[in-house]
Amino acid sequence: MASKETLTGLGEKIVGALSGKASAFAVAFDQLTVTVQPEAIVDVVTYLRDDPSLRFVSIIDITAVDYPSREKRFDVVYHLLSPTLNTRIRLRAEADETTQVPSIIEVFPGADWFERETYDLYGVIFVGHPDMRRLLTDYGFEGHPLRKDFPLTGFVEVRYDDQEKRVLYEPVRLNQEFRKFDFLSPWEGADYPLPGDEKAPPKA
Repeated sequence: MASKETLTGLGEKIVGALSGKASAFAVAFDQLTVTVQPEAIVDVVTYLRDDPSLRFVSIIDITAVDYPSREKRFDVVYHLLSPTLNTRIRLRAEADETTQVPSIIEVFPGADWFERETYDLYGVIFVGHPDMRRLLTDYGFEGHPLRKDFPLTGFVEVRYDDQEKRVLYEPVRLNQEFRKFDFLSPWEGADYPLPGDEKAPPKA
């Protein structure tokens, strides 16, 4: 595992070499994070892959983090590994719902499904991807389920109808009869002693 000093030197080297494309870096929890401009991501990963002193030749993951209160709500996150340095690096690019992030599939073909998954679950748009379709959700799915403002129940429910002998897609219904009201529950103000209450001091 690289030391903090080594990672700091690596961050300084990368930000210095990519002026205007990489704006800042931070070292936390023994990992280097470099903040980059989303439109420059192809140049950044190409440099990290091809520079002989770096050789970040393996892509580990692409994902996103959603901060709905921010103007640019997404952090698009890339993780790369350099076997030469035995070190990982995290790239972070801020994007909003309309930002067109260039696909890095020409640099790392393995980014294919990572980008599709990030589009499917967060709605991040990757331009230049040859097959930008949903990957994990079903046909006709609406919305992006890992966004913080996506409802926990979803918008539709899927069930198999035995009479119609087919799968049905219907709006989610939260039927009242499925709720359980226990008026004998201590949370509803039970008038009987609970186990352990005998140890409490008597009420005045």
